[in-house]
Amino acid sequence: MMDKIVKDVGDIQSRLLDHRPVINAEVRFFVREFEEKRGYRENRLLENINKMVQEADEQMRPLNVEDVNQQLSDVFKRLEAANHMAERVQQRELDAQQGTQLQANMEKLKEDWAEFLKEQQRLKEEVDEEHAKAVGELSARFNEKKKKDLAQYSLI
Repeated sequence: MMDKIVKDVGDIQSRLLDHRPVINAEVRFFVREFEEKRGYRENRLLENINKMVQEADEQMRPLNVEDVNQQLSDVFKRLEAANHMAERVQQRELDAQQGTQLQANMEKLKEDWAEFLKEQQRLKEEVDEEHAKAVGELSARFNEKKKKDLAQYSLI
């Protein structure tokens, strides 16, 4: 009886703690999935890509250093020309922007100047009015004084 219990406990332990059968099944599934079903597609694909890279390398590789220097010189000249053109376009944009801003500033200055002239005209009119009042008052005083003086001299 004890043998049966030991055997049952051993079976239970192997089922619960021994994962080798499950892992082996997973490994077999993985191998079958990536090797058998795909038929080494990834390997062939990588080989084809490697072959294409080697062919491109052979075609693109210059034959000598002088050709490389000539090609680099041509590329450098093209880059300088492109850079020069970009600078010209940028300068034109800057000039246009500054011209627009200058024109806006001129308009604002004209408006400010017109406002200043209006204010000066208003102030001039106020001063003229005050002056006219003062002249009128002085003339009236002078005339009164003149009449008083004339009246004094005429009485004498």
